[in-house]
Amino acid sequence: MISSIRYWFLVVLIILVYIAGMFVTLFENDSAQFAVMAMRMVQENDFINLFKGPNEYLDKPHMHYWLAALSFKIFGIHDWAYRIPGLLATLLGAYSCFGLGKLLYNKDIGKFSALIFMTCQTIVLGVIDVRTDAVLTGFTIFAIWQLVAYIEKSSLHHIILGAFGAGMAFSTKGQIALLVIGICILCHMTYTRKWKQFISWKALVALLVFALAITPMLYAYYHQFDLHPEKVIRGRSDRSGIFFIFWEQSFERLSGQGMGKNSSDYFFFFHTFLWVFLPWTLLALIAYWRRIKTFYKLRFTYNPKYEFLTLGSITLIFFVISFAQFKLPHYMNIMMPLYAILTASYLHSLHRFTKEKEIKILLGVQYFILSLVFIFSLLVCFHVFKFDHWGGYIILISVLIVIAYFCLKREAYYMRIITLSVCSSLLLNGVLNTHFYPNLLKYQAGSTMAKEVKERNIPVDNIYKFSEWHSWGLDFYNRHPLKIATLTTLSDQKDFWIYADNSDLETLKEAGFDWDEKITVNQFRITRLQAKFLDPSTRAKKLNKMHLVHIQ
Repeated sequence: MISSIRYWFLVVLIILVYIAGMFVTLFENDSAQFAVMAMRMVQENDFINLFKGPNEYLDKPHMHYWLAALSFKIFGIHDWAYRIPGLLATLLGAYSCFGLGKLLYNKDIGKFSALIFMTCQTIVLGVIDVRTDAVLTGFTIFAIWQLVAYIEKSSLHHIILGAFGAGMAFSTKGQIALLVIGICILCHMTYTRKWKQFISWKALVALLVFALAITPMLYAYYHQFDLHPEKVIRGRSDRSGIFFIFWEQSFERLSGQGMGKNSSDYFFFFHTFLWVFLPWTLLALIAYWRRIKTFYKLRFTYNPKYEFLTLGSITLIFFVISFAQFKLPHYMNIMMPLYAILTASYLHSLHRFTKEKEIKILLGVQYFILSLVFIFSLLVCFHVFKFDHWGGYIILISVLIVIAYFCLKREAYYMRIITLSVCSSLLLNGVLNTHFYPNLLKYQAGSTMAKEVKERNIPVDNIYKFSEWHSWGLDFYNRHPLKIATLTTLSDQKDFWIYADNSDLETLKEAGFDWDEKITVNQFRITRLQAKFLDPSTRAKKLNKMHLVHIQ
C-alpha cells in the first residue's frame, strides 16, 4: 500500500507543522486562561485547588492543568511548554488510531487512520489552541484501543492499560470520556457478542486500576469543595466536587444549567463537522453512508469482515451530544479517531475492490479542496497579512514545489487521494501556524501589551484593573495576574498603572483620576474573525483599543 518512506515523510512534515505552531502566542480565551490556571499552581505551589482568576473553578477536573503545570516545572513558564502535553497526547492519539485500525482491520488501514487523524483540521488546531480536548482525545482513544484489544485477546495488560487510559481521560474532562469509551465498547461487544470477556477477575483488576487513576482528582475535588460546604459556586453553596464530577457535570451541559445555553440547534455538530474534519469531510460522509448500507443489507448480523464499533459509536455519540444546550466545535474532537478509522477503511476498500470511477471522482474532489487551500494561502500571504520578509516567499515556493511533485506524480489514484489530502492540510496549517496566526495575534491586546510592559520595564506587580473582564493574555505573558481593585481603593494610592478599555478610561476621568503616560494597543476578538477585519482596507474600523495608563 503506502511505502514506509512516503508514510514517514508525511508524518515528519505533520509534526513539523505542529512544532511550528507551538511557538505562536497563546489564544484568548481558553488557551491563555488554562495556562494562567496552571501557572498559578506552579507559582503558589498549590496543586490541589483550581482557580479561574479569583474564583474557585468547578467545571473541569484537574488532569490537564496538572500536566501543564508539570511541563512548566520542567521547562519553565512558556507558551510552548504549555502546549507540550497537548502535543504528546495528540501523538498518543495518532498511535492509538494506528493500533485500533490495525486491530480492527489491518496495518495499512491503521497507517491511514493515523494520517487522517493527525491532519483533520480540528486536531491540528487543537495542538495550537490547546484546551482540555487534546489530552481527553488522546487518552480516550488509547483506552478504547486497549479495551478492544482485551476483548479480542483476553490479555491482562491490555485491560490494565485501558482502565488507566479511561481514568486519565475521566480526570481530564469528566463523564464525556466514560460515555464515549462505554459506547464504543458496548457497540463492539454487541456486534461481536463477546460479553463473557468482562465476566472475569481481570475486570475487577481494571476497576481497581481505574479507581487508583482517578483518586488524585477526586481527592483534590473533595479537599477544595466537599470539605467546604460554605463556598458559593455559581450561586449555590454546599457543592460536592465528587458528586459534581460523577453526576452533575454532564447534565449541566446537556440542560444548559450552570454553563448557560449557547445553541439549541440540533444540527450544530453536523454543519460543524463539515469543517472540523477537513480535508477528509466528503470521504467520511460517504464512508458513513456506505457502511450503513452494508449493515442494512446484512441485517446487522455478525460478519467477521466488518466492525460495528466506529459506525455505531459515531451514530450514538452524535445523537447524544446534539441534544446538549451548550455546544462548541471542539466538543467533536473526541470523535475524530472514530471518523479517521472509518474513513481509512473506506479508502482501503476503494483500492481493494478497484472502484476506479469512484476513485477518480473523489480524486477530483480532493484536487478541488487543494485548489481552494492554495487560493486561501495566496490570499493570506499576499493580501490579508502580506509577507514582510523574503524568507516567507522561499518557504512557500518550496512547499508548493513539493505539492506540485505529488500532483504530477503518476501513481495509483487512491495513493494520490491520501497524499494530496495530507498536502492540503500541510499547506493550510503551515501557512496558518507560521504566518497567519503570528500576524493575527498582534491584534490580541493582552499579549501585545505584555510586550510593551516588558520593553518599558514596568513593574508587573504594580498593574491593576477594576473591570470584571478577563485579561488572560496579559496575565500569562506578564507571569503575574493583574490585581483587581476598586476605584475607592485606588484613590488612596500613587504611582501605579491601570489596564483599561475606552469605557474604563471614561470612568477614570469621571472619578477624577489623571494620568501622565498612556500606552495604547489594538484589540480584536481573534477567535471570531470577520471579513472586514481580514480585509486590510477595512480592518481599522473593526479594531478596539486597550490602554495602560500611569497614575501619579
